[in-house]
Amino acid sequence: MSSEITKAMQALCDEKGLTYEDVLETIEAALGAAYRKDYGNKQQNLKVKFDPETMDMQVWDVKEVVEDIDEETLEKAREELQERREKALKEERELTEEEIEDLPRFNPKTEMMLSEAKEVKKTAKVGDVLEIKLEVAGEFGRMAAQTAKQVIIQKIREAERNMVFDDFKEQEGKLVMGVIQRVEGRKVLVDVGKVTAVMPSDEMSRRENYRPGSRLKFYVVSVEMTARGPEIILSRAHIEMVKAVFAENVPEIEDGTIEIKNIARDAGFRSKVAVFTEDEALDPIGSCIGQRGSRINTIIEELGGEKIDVIEYSADTQDYISNALSPAKVLKVSLDEENKTAEVLVVSDQFSLAIGRGGQNVRLAGDLTGWKLNVKEDGGDQEMSSEEVDETTEEEGEKVEGEDKETQPASEDTADEAEKDKAKSKKKIKKETEEESEGKGKK
Repeated sequence: MSSEITKAMQALCDEKGLTYEDVLETIEAALGAAYRKDYGNKQQNLKVKFDPETMDMQVWDVKEVVEDIDEETLEKAREELQERREKALKEERELTEEEIEDLPRFNPKTEMMLSEAKEVKKTAKVGDVLEIKLEVAGEFGRMAAQTAKQVIIQKIREAERNMVFDDFKEQEGKLVMGVIQRVEGRKVLVDVGKVTAVMPSDEMSRRENYRPGSRLKFYVVSVEMTARGPEIILSRAHIEMVKAVFAENVPEIEDGTIEIKNIARDAGFRSKVAVFTEDEALDPIGSCIGQRGSRINTIIEELGGEKIDVIEYSADTQDYISNALSPAKVLKVSLDEENKTAEVLVVSDQFSLAIGRGGQNVRLAGDLTGWKLNVKEDGGDQEMSSEEVDETTEEEGEKVEGEDKETQPASEDTADEAEKDKAKSKKKIKKETEEESEGKGKK
């Protein structure tokens, strides 16, 4: 029959999601700290074995046997070490292990000199590990018990953090479902289960409104262990998120039959995805779109309404560039291999389509192909490069953001008010326009 301590340990395992071995190891570490407090000293390297069923406890002092070193030699080595540390400090650097490996060292906590070891065990030799059994005198005092409690709390927290870190480290580069907790300054805190993750401002999609309680998928950018525990950085704007969402919704991409060659993304607005397959019987674009657009519509929804252009990758650069400028139709592509520049000719009614709003389409096509694209109007004087800085792009982005804030109010209670305000604003503009027209007619 299990003892009360065993039941308590099992309950702790179930509550915290820890293994029985982790909890037992924590208790043994706590008992070691309590023993050192009441009966031991800081120079002991304690090993404790605890039996939860019988409540028996055994303690050993573990030492490694090393060569004898006289005190004078050790003192000189300590002085030399201090001098080298001061020199390194003046040079504003850390002392490396290689710089001090020539100095004799002795750690009385974990090591025991040969002559002393032979007093404990006559057959002891250098390299042996001695376990010297210590006597457990009786019950621990109040301070020792308090020390043990603090150690258990600290170790359990560390075990929880390590477990969360290990779980999420495996999720790095993948998608996770999270619930938005709140917005703090320029970051969003997201509940991803056992821990709260962070989405910085530069990882947010500009067109999305992050409301507390919203459930969204996030891309796990990085998982690092800090002094406060695991730090998980999430993203909704990362370019790899597009790839991960495609892999989740297109089985042919997940199994490698279709390969995503490259992605260009303007997060929240538009992405271009170049796909390729060696299976001639398979249509890579059709597979990504799905029957009646079922797959691509799901992908667009998971990316917050972001437009997606799926294009077919081609090893022929001219064809690849033509495909990349989709939905515009290209007349001719001329390549300058040395400067990696392409002159692209389109008919007049296709020029604005090739450029896109604020130059977005040609810019993304340039990012996708890795070429600088100069789009020219056939028989006209209009021309634009994929590397030109177009101020209208930022203006359009701000305009769309502004519209989003107006059409997506902070709470559902204000949604009707926002719609009414928009309607009033339109009526006011219409009235002013009519009055202005009447005034001109009278003149």
